[in-house]
Amino acid sequence: MTPSALKSGANSIASAPASRQAEFLSALTQDELQALPYLFDFWALPHQLPPAGDWRTWVILGGRGAGKTRAGAEWVRAMVEGPTPHARGRARSVGLVAETMDQAREVMVFGDSGLMSVCPPDRRPSWVAGRRLLVWPNGAEAQLFSAHDPDALRGPQFDAIWADELAKWRKASDAWDMLQFGLRLGDDPRACVTTTPRRTKMLRDLLDRPTTVMTHAPTQANRANLAKGFLQEVEGRYGGSALGRQELQGELLSDVAGALWTVDELAACQVDRVPDFDRIVVAIDPPTTSHAGSDECGIIVVGVVMAGSVHDWRAVVIEDASIAAARPMVWAKAAVEAYHRYGADRLVAEVNQGGDMVEAVVRQIDSMVSYRSVHASKGKVAGAEPIAALYEQGRVRHLRGLSALEDQMTQMAMGGFAGKGSPDRVDALVWALHDLMIAPAKTWLNPSIRGL
Repeated sequence: MTPSALKSGANSIASAPASRQAEFLSALTQDELQALPYLFDFWALPHQLPPAGDWRTWVILGGRGAGKTRAGAEWVRAMVEGPTPHARGRARSVGLVAETMDQAREVMVFGDSGLMSVCPPDRRPSWVAGRRLLVWPNGAEAQLFSAHDPDALRGPQFDAIWADELAKWRKASDAWDMLQFGLRLGDDPRACVTTTPRRTKMLRDLLDRPTTVMTHAPTQANRANLAKGFLQEVEGRYGGSALGRQELQGELLSDVAGALWTVDELAACQVDRVPDFDRIVVAIDPPTTSHAGSDECGIIVVGVVMAGSVHDWRAVVIEDASIAAARPMVWAKAAVEAYHRYGADRLVAEVNQGGDMVEAVVRQIDSMVSYRSVHASKGKVAGAEPIAALYEQGRVRHLRGLSALEDQMTQMAMGGFAGKGSPDRVDALVWALHDLMIAPAKTWLNPSIRGL
């Protein structure tokens, strides 16, 4: 069978009936059969192949399971391999960067679609665990890095970089800047970014650069390689929602019309360190039901610095400890653990639905917790508006890494919550900042409450 004939069947053979697949395979020689799994140009989907032209960064945007990791690993392989196992390829020094070192090792190197899996046996690299290094038979090397430590990227230099899930890196801007300074070897150094999109300024800025090219595919594009029933399940649960558009369709969503918070505003309020707080509060937004498929329990930790008058106070959102747990004892335990982890002054819980049950279950975990229940007398948007005003005044900051909370915040609009389900994280955030900053301000403004 000629190469052109092989290529013509590439888009259909994986999804063809078993009889058609058997016919195809029986026409191949033994050597062709052994080589077939490693001919990625034959198997690849259109979004998995690098675009032609003079580009510096190739961004592969895709839904979950769309084949991004395989595309990234195959691109690295194509860069380092030469025509024979010991022949030199285009790249000799590669940087492999994920959010954490564990993710780099377990996904990019040893994952089902990682480098050790896609390389042919005679060209498979050796793993040097002590140096976090891959070494190919032709001498090319790839070193692993964590985006959580941008300073570790100051010294190394590369002629190729593969960055995985860049949109969820906590220190994306700093790490990417350091990578760009190191991408300086060879005649044409290039980077490949594989990521599910998120509303981040870093990703939008990267896509806007003239030296960036992009390919895109939804999860559905790779259906032939996904478990039976997976697409039906996730599309039934998330299809049509903002989360589904992002995680399944691979869309980079724009700001919701009338949003109380925008991506750019939240990007501007990021900090790397927290001050010494005068008070810390853990707030809970309990789920209204306790069965599988219930909304998450929003658990948000916020601290405040009480310098000057109440209108000068500044807050920092420290952690999103929200948990997908239907059983009250599970989410109550998570909230109490957060309370003790930060030495919090109070645990605040909305009890519109749970009533006295919320306090009772919390006190089963720890009877000594300083607890206060709150009742929502306004709608979610009305309750969030004064909190959004605190952000506009520059009085609230976020410790980096709160993307799940921030995703919900950017979907809270004047017309209601644009996401699917309940804005559990935002509700907990509202109650934490209300207890720390809104309620004290009301007390300050009312002389009768202050006893004046």
